[in-house]
Amino acid sequence: MRSTAGRPRLRGVAGKSGYALSCLLAAATLLVSGFSYFVVRDVSAIGSSHAIKSGPSIGAQNILLMGLESRRDWNGNILPGRVLAALHSGNAQQVANGTGGNDTNTLILIHIFAGGQKAVGFSIPRDDWVKFAETVGPQQVGKIDQAYGVSMYFKQAKLRKQHPGMSQDQLAFLGNEAGRAAAVATVEKLTGVHVDHFAEVNLFGFWEVAKVLGGVGVCLRHAVPYDPNSGAHFRAGFQHLDAAQALSFVRQRDGLPNGDLDRTHRQQAFIDSVIHQLRTGGVLGDLSKLQALLTVARRYVITDAGWNLLDFAIQARSLTSGNITFRTLPIKGYGHIAGQDVNLVDPSRIKKIVHAAFYPKPAPPRARHHRAAATETPAGPPPRSATVDVFNGGSTTGLAGRVSAALAQAGYRAGQVSNTAYRTSTAVLYGPGAAARVNAGRIAALFGVRAAPGTSVAAGHVEVMLGASATVPHISPSSGGSVKPSPGSSIPTTGPQGGAVTAKNGIPCVN
Repeated sequence: MRSTAGRPRLRGVAGKSGYALSCLLAAATLLVSGFSYFVVRDVSAIGSSHAIKSGPSIGAQNILLMGLESRRDWNGNILPGRVLAALHSGNAQQVANGTGGNDTNTLILIHIFAGGQKAVGFSIPRDDWVKFAETVGPQQVGKIDQAYGVSMYFKQAKLRKQHPGMSQDQLAFLGNEAGRAAAVATVEKLTGVHVDHFAEVNLFGFWEVAKVLGGVGVCLRHAVPYDPNSGAHFRAGFQHLDAAQALSFVRQRDGLPNGDLDRTHRQQAFIDSVIHQLRTGGVLGDLSKLQALLTVARRYVITDAGWNLLDFAIQARSLTSGNITFRTLPIKGYGHIAGQDVNLVDPSRIKKIVHAAFYPKPAPPRARHHRAAATETPAGPPPRSATVDVFNGGSTTGLAGRVSAALAQAGYRAGQVSNTAYRTSTAVLYGPGAAARVNAGRIAALFGVRAAPGTSVAAGHVEVMLGASATVPHISPSSGGSVKPSPGSSIPTTGPQGGAVTAKNGIPCVN
């Protein structure tokens, strides 16, 4: 068996598979609520790491999803050639010579609100330049995805010196444990929140789970010409990808307008799509398919040993793709440090953003005795009683996502975000129900138009069809019923990290 030894790499030659790793893991973890109790033993068998002290499995909790770009299995063996070839990840000789590494190219921090009805997640760009926490060895700063591999390398080097006869399997296990602890601690240091649980998958695990699921549906805003580095080559619009194509979809960064940051949006959209597929495709109701999925999970998914997935399942029954919102943490800009292209970040701002999203302050009661207050806030159902779907009919890239995020900050429930056929003007339509009608009127006023009933709009929903001249409206706290965020805590809706990626009973479109 080949040793996992090797100097920690700053970036793998073909190290682009990591972003794929957590996608299916996230979906499987968040959908464990659908698992039949006939497979309780299989679910209980998942989880073997003592790298962190586990938090509660019921109630509010923070979960870190990690994906390794490693081209080796958990015991340090090089992946089969067919998998390396399918992933455009080099060959066995290249891996033996150092291609790939143990970087966490996927880091998604998710907060599950108490009751399991809602969740919000932040992707952490892999190139963010940070200070490490609890790493083994002398390196204390670097890209956030390096914390795992750096600690793993130095831990294994120390063990080889202290215990020359230690087996490769044991070296690999203890090295990975050190990497997990460092990665979790570094994320905690950057975001300022405690991680209660983590789930981790490697490249081989993603490949096997993707085959069990038979691919997934995605939506692209634009056609993608052939990318030799990832193998991506897709048409625009909605389409179903097989396992190999799905890997290319989540791996591609070359040719995308915002590179790795656009790839985080693909990753987020992919999780939404897989959750939707599992809910509607019969996997969770088919015992044979479910057992196949759990068999893969037992072999390839690592979680903290104290996370009781069955307890978590009980409260997460309502956690569907429509109740999960994904965003990407902002960057200040790009830089070049120690010979590397990096993202420059503001840790204090990141802490404020994450804390405001995970632990929002309750809205103060509205004033009822002032005539002005009654004028500013029309009587009727509150914003949160309506779900708003936003469709971009203009040519401004990402406008639907930014408008959706602005409305969500004002208290409305974010619904589907996508593109639609070209429109010259904005229209606001509403489905059956007083809540939809009243809130549609409020939203329409923001765009200077009148709301109208929509025959195909779902009950309780409002559809905003953005025209060519539409812009993100300014929404005051009184008009939307929201609380003005504290300085620096507002979630950015523009810039290279973009706005929220959300979907309601559907598949979001991304670059």
